[in-house]
Amino acid sequence: MGLKIANSLSLTPQLQQAIRLLQLSSLELEQEIQLQLDSNPLLEEVEEQIITENLSTIDVDQQDLTHALNADHLPDDLPVDTDWDDVYTHQPTSLSAADFEEREDNRQRQQSLQEHMLEQINLLHFSKVDQLIAYCIVDSLDNKGFLDTDIAEITASVQQLLASMDYEEVVEEDEVSVVLKHIQRLDPVGVGARNLAECLLIQLEGVAVTTPCRQDAIKLLQHYELLISNELPKLIKQTGLNQDQLRCALDLLKTLKPYPGQEFEDKTCNYQIPDVVVRKKNGRWHVALNPDVMPKLRLNSFYSNMIRRADQSEDNQYLRNQMLEAKNFIKSIDERHKTLLKVACCIVEHQKAFLEIGVEGMKPLVLRDIAEEVELHESTVSRVTTNKFMLTPRGLFELKYFFSSHVSTTSGGEASSTAIRAKIKKLIAEENVRKPLSDNAIASLLKEDGIDVARRTVAKYRESLHIPSSSERKVLI
Repeated sequence: MGLKIANSLSLTPQLQQAIRLLQLSSLELEQEIQLQLDSNPLLEEVEEQIITENLSTIDVDQQDLTHALNADHLPDDLPVDTDWDDVYTHQPTSLSAADFEEREDNRQRQQSLQEHMLEQINLLHFSKVDQLIAYCIVDSLDNKGFLDTDIAEITASVQQLLASMDYEEVVEEDEVSVVLKHIQRLDPVGVGARNLAECLLIQLEGVAVTTPCRQDAIKLLQHYELLISNELPKLIKQTGLNQDQLRCALDLLKTLKPYPGQEFEDKTCNYQIPDVVVRKKNGRWHVALNPDVMPKLRLNSFYSNMIRRADQSEDNQYLRNQMLEAKNFIKSIDERHKTLLKVACCIVEHQKAFLEIGVEGMKPLVLRDIAEEVELHESTVSRVTTNKFMLTPRGLFELKYFFSSHVSTTSGGEASSTAIRAKIKKLIAEENVRKPLSDNAIASLLKEDGIDVARRTVAKYRESLHIPSSSERKVLI
């Protein structure tokens, strides 16, 4: 049997807790703090409601009480430390109401497209089978309001449901098509269409016959592929329309709803609370932690004073352990805030140009650059920038937003990929819609600006911005 010496790395519970708190968002941190407050009696939150006026009032009341007790005759009403109304709320009648009522959240939930369609279907005089078909059709609608399933699949689904309910009736595809046509005429008109052309055509059929250019618009939809690809000569030749008629028909199509189900999308906003706030004062950028998300914790003096050194009882040992956990938790919270502030200050120092002029001033930055400056590991910087948000005069951004790869410039410097995307977006916004810039043309313009990027790189950045190609952006009329 021999001895073996080896080095091993072990994470203490305190270090594990610090790492875990570092990667929590502000909402998750708030939940974690509340959990610790509920489970640890030695930990308490600092209440910032210490008013000096109340202290002076208490001193006066105590003096009045002492003087009254030393008097020969006691008064009928002695001063007390609490009032009746502080403990009990008195309301004389059931009709009276308190000055401030607790109101529950009575905002109405937005109705979904499926719920809206089912309400109308239930009012139609459908048979049980047709109603089942309608339910299956509504269940197959996507977020845009289009039918996302073939008629054959819906027919098979309805047949299977009927078999499970011991119905021997046979459903054919023609019956499903008839029910679908009824649904397509409900509100919103065009819901249940298989594609955009069918959706617009259904809406045109509901427009008054006397509407100008109605028939011309229907002709355009019959050659939908040429309309999408902007092939104007072929479109004029096959429809027999001149440019004025074509322009009038396009104006009519623009008044229709391309996606009927879009108005039923949930538009609830998810608000983010900033962890760091950046302001400019006296020509300098100042970084500070958001005080609203900074917890103020301390040890409970009542329970900590109950701990005795020489006492080895179970209760005393429990208080000792809870006090140690509370101290470690407060220390971990403090280290989290210090690390977050240190990293945020370093990011702001690198991205001053972004704060001054906008996205085009973004500098290339990677995690390694920040890690070396603040003397932390890259994994630590990654944790502290995940789900953390910075409020700037330019808007609210996640800390990860300020990191981007670099592209070499002709002058020997580097440009951020985020800044290049902003330049591409600006060039396309200022282009002539009748002669949009191709990817090669954008690459040439960027090269004149000192940014040497290939055409395929421009195409990749353009697609990441969800900007269509030059042929799809071209407006002929």
